[in-house]
Amino acid sequence: MPPAISINHVTHRYGERRAVDDLSLDIAEGEVFAMLGPNGSGKTTLFRLLSTLIPLQEGDAAVLGHDLRLNTLAARRQIGVVFQAPSLDKKLTVEENLTHQGRLYGLSSAELAGRKSDLLAAVGLTDRAGNRVETLSGGMRRRVELAKSMLHRPRLLLLDEPSTGLDPAARSDMWQYLRQLRDRDGVTIALTTHLLDEADRADRIAIMHEGRVAALGKPDALRAEIGGDAITIQTERPAELAASIEQRFACRSIVVDGAVRLEQADGHQWIPRLVEAFSTDIQTITLGKPTLEDVFIARTGHRFFGDASHVGGRIK
Repeated sequence: MPPAISINHVTHRYGERRAVDDLSLDIAEGEVFAMLGPNGSGKTTLFRLLSTLIPLQEGDAAVLGHDLRLNTLAARRQIGVVFQAPSLDKKLTVEENLTHQGRLYGLSSAELAGRKSDLLAAVGLTDRAGNRVETLSGGMRRRVELAKSMLHRPRLLLLDEPSTGLDPAARSDMWQYLRQLRDRDGVTIALTTHLLDEADRADRIAIMHEGRVAALGKPDALRAEIGGDAITIQTERPAELAASIEQRFACRSIVVDGAVRLEQADGHQWIPRLVEAFSTDIQTITLGKPTLEDVFIARTGHRFFGDASHVGGRIK
């Protein structure tokens, strides 16, 4: 089966800056795929390219077999898009917003009536159909956005930071609906996010850094690549302590945002060894199971929400 999205050596520049840098990536049909990265990683630019908001500059991309250079209109008919910024008219009712969207896609009155009813039921807003959007909570508005994006029954749903402004309960409801779309209707879902726990819900993740894919795979498989527990040490002289640990125990240590980090199997057994060897240098020491942030650190050398110009304690 061909991929739902195929990206080959795509580069996109804003002036001299490469927002997307020679990126290649395939997204399979019927999967929930997350493009995870902090601000400036290139994920939003990639979203704009895939949703045909901006044209390709270099490289090639196809959506459901439609070349984005040659068949943009055909691709648009197959995708639904939920933008980070709200796209609803707050002075219209929920139903009126859906009606307007359906008319833009040329749906007949009979088709539109049936689809509105089905989608409002699916997102749990049947009893709110006559309410103005401005009276709804943020979570309800996001559900209206999702219903709106699915009116024309697209095979691919693209979402840019879909959890923006949502509380935990609303985020959970949204993810329940996304899985329903995947499992019941076979919709492929590709989303951008800067939330580590949100990406953890996806089938696969592309961790993005400086316009490239730093890591790609299933969340559990990516964490397994770390190869052990994550140990973090706070100290006044991190570079010197990292060097001393490497010399004493012959294990790799790095400095990330002023702290020493190392990954070791059976990390709990390393804590007393490190404390005994460097008790006067260690201020605090913590142990944690590998997370997606640890994957990001391992691949890029700095914290997910840290300053990307600092790698291993040095200016990059």
